[in-house]
Amino acid sequence: MSTAEPAKMPLALQVPTRRVSRGWIAAVVTVHIGINVGFFAPIQVLLGLHAEQLDASQKGAILSLVTGVGAAVSLVANPLFGALSDRSTSKFGRRIPWVFCGTICGALALLLMSTAHTVGLLVLGWALMQAAGNAAVAAIFAAIPDRVPVEQRGVVGGLVALGQTCGSLIGAVIGMVAAGNLVFGYALVALAVAICAVPFVLMRQDTPLPKGTLEPLSALQFLQSFWINPVKHKDFGWAWLTRFLLYLGSQLCLVYLLYFLQDAIGHPNPAQGVLVLTAIYAFCVIFSSVISGKLSDRDGRRKKYVMISSVIVACAAGVMALSTTFAMAIIAAVLLGIGFGAYLAVDFALLTQVLPTADSRGKDLGMINIANSLPQVVAPLVAWLAVTWLGGYPTLFLCSVVVSLLGAVLVRKIKSVP
Repeated sequence: MSTAEPAKMPLALQVPTRRVSRGWIAAVVTVHIGINVGFFAPIQVLLGLHAEQLDASQKGAILSLVTGVGAAVSLVANPLFGALSDRSTSKFGRRIPWVFCGTICGALALLLMSTAHTVGLLVLGWALMQAAGNAAVAAIFAAIPDRVPVEQRGVVGGLVALGQTCGSLIGAVIGMVAAGNLVFGYALVALAVAICAVPFVLMRQDTPLPKGTLEPLSALQFLQSFWINPVKHKDFGWAWLTRFLLYLGSQLCLVYLLYFLQDAIGHPNPAQGVLVLTAIYAFCVIFSSVISGKLSDRDGRRKKYVMISSVIVACAAGVMALSTTFAMAIIAAVLLGIGFGAYLAVDFALLTQVLPTADSRGKDLGMINIANSLPQVVAPLVAWLAVTWLGGYPTLFLCSVVVSLLGAVLVRKIKSVP
């Protein structure tokens, strides 16, 4: 398709200029809440308890295997479903069908996990959940640059971050409530994933793409799409790398949180401890994401907020490395929430400003989301090596300090966004 004459460009591919309504934003945020309940309730508590139930002596290895395989699936699923949604010509729009199908299939995958009595079935269920969940994530993320004008994206990014955080908090609540009954826990999560997609789907505010506008996606095109020339699109490349580093830094603080409270801090109820820390983290994320999103929209300067937030995340990891009490872990949760909340709001707005083309927003954001998912592959391996062979939890959290600070430095390489 030629984009030489913007006036002839289909409405679905044009850069939006009309501000979106509060109702639409609320529906998008609600989808994010549900999907993140589906991701974080298992990651934070249910998978750890499930692994311990299957084989307590190998719980760390099982958890790393399950989360690693699931994250590997998401590496392919996110850009694949993003590219497919880019080309969807349904009368309901490009994104709605994928949000609907992804959430329903994700709910079914969670129900399958509730029946898992072997490691293999647990791995399969989580892989299916990651594939389905990432189909919905890719579509709902792409809906934002589809419809939200640049000057409103900081605020919307902050509210989306709020949705992610609320999903994480609700996931921790479900994990604590259902700690003694995994089947009940997975069922609650499945229900949340399915129900939270309903408002967005029923609103039907998704501009259809005319048939024949874009060529069908071929296997070769999809494989080639994993390569976005970092010389031609330098800012996109630097944005991808800094996002990978910040998500890796955060994930290294979270991946073994249940076991850290259990084995290093000696918390009498680790699942409850995860809930307390998550609640504190969530409050701080909500506060900092909304404030920083508005500030970055007002002055248009995104990079300085990303740099500051990266340093705060590094400080949180440093406190974790020194933690010997639950009180110190609470301080780390406050810092991590403030830093990562500010980062989530501002960096998403920054990313939407460096996408290479309008006709591949879903695929390009899928590529960006690999930077979210790849740390879920890397972090469990790093965590297992650090805790088992390289000095324990302090080494793990020091790794987080290093990669977070590196992200703060490299964001300066982005030139097209102030």
